[in-house]
Amino acid sequence: MSLLGPTAQGGPEFIQLLTPEGQRVEHPDYAFDAGGRDEAEVVRGFYRDMVLTRRIDTESTALQRHGELGIWTQLLGQEAAQIGCGRALLPQDFVFPTYREHGVAYCRGLDPLRILSLFRGVDQGAWDPNEHNFGNYTIVIGAQTLHATGYAMGVQRDGLVGTGDPDRDTSVVAFFGDGASSQGDVNEAFIFAASYNAPVVFFCQNNQWAISEPIERQSRIPLYQRARGFGFPGVRVDGNDVLAVHAVTQAALQYTRDGNGPMLVEAYTYRMGAHTTTDDPTRYRMSEELEYWKLKDPISRVKVYLTRNGLADHAFFDSVELEADELGVRLREGCKSMPEQHPLAIFDQVYVDQTPELAEQRDTFAAYLASFEGAH
Repeated sequence: MSLLGPTAQGGPEFIQLLTPEGQRVEHPDYAFDAGGRDEAEVVRGFYRDMVLTRRIDTESTALQRHGELGIWTQLLGQEAAQIGCGRALLPQDFVFPTYREHGVAYCRGLDPLRILSLFRGVDQGAWDPNEHNFGNYTIVIGAQTLHATGYAMGVQRDGLVGTGDPDRDTSVVAFFGDGASSQGDVNEAFIFAASYNAPVVFFCQNNQWAISEPIERQSRIPLYQRARGFGFPGVRVDGNDVLAVHAVTQAALQYTRDGNGPMLVEAYTYRMGAHTTTDDPTRYRMSEELEYWKLKDPISRVKVYLTRNGLADHAFFDSVELEADELGVRLREGCKSMPEQHPLAIFDQVYVDQTPELAEQRDTFAAYLASFEGAH
């Protein structure tokens, strides 16, 4: 299969293997590979992953509404893009997320309570990136693409690319959104990755809205076509089709692991929720648009496919719902029981060795807090 084939050259622009109606279709360049496992079992696993990821999202949104989280970034509607990509990763691959990759974090084995602790403000998102090969959440828009490119250049220099050893060759994935594609950091990352042939997959979740700015105001061409201007291939996949996302990401990861340089994957999806819980999408988009995309719901299409083809029964779906309910309880109870940190803890993990400037700031803040002691 050539990743520089018709899709990269402006031919078929939309890779899809499972239609919104739950019908399997073929694509000339990409096919779903279950990796030697029973295909039905793998698809059932994808369904479970997406349902649990959505429950993490809905529970976290509810916790924020009840004042238990300071803010929450929703992923409603983007479950297939994240699970399809997350399940295509090999253990040695490294992920650089934005602030919305809750589904990918789940795939990498990160306890969702660690993410909730960040949004609750009781720690600084200080999970060990090396424990799960999953970096810390990045709030600065697009900055993680530069981090990923630098890491990928290091992987290359460590001899972990193009050896032919599937347990050794490594790829790096940089997640970003359509809004971040307008940032200078992202374009600089493209330039460096192409110049140094870095093994990085730039995974863009094009959810149509950069907060309140629609995609048609950001780019005059499909985002995946931008890759050609930097000298590497790009593809667009149906981001609500978990099978297609998995197939495309799997191929892109292997392309980079083999030493061919970077690749851009544009997962064409839709943010059915708000940008964050501080956002009101009804102020800038029509309800008809949301209803249209609900018909393309990534979870519903897999459920229809499994049901129509006799690959899952009511007992399976009930068991997944029960597991989701149990997860919801664990998240609610776990979030509310998190110990509060002392305000001065924000200074603890900024640098390995605290700088004089930071120490001065800490002392000033400590004096300010002490001024309230004994006050009524």
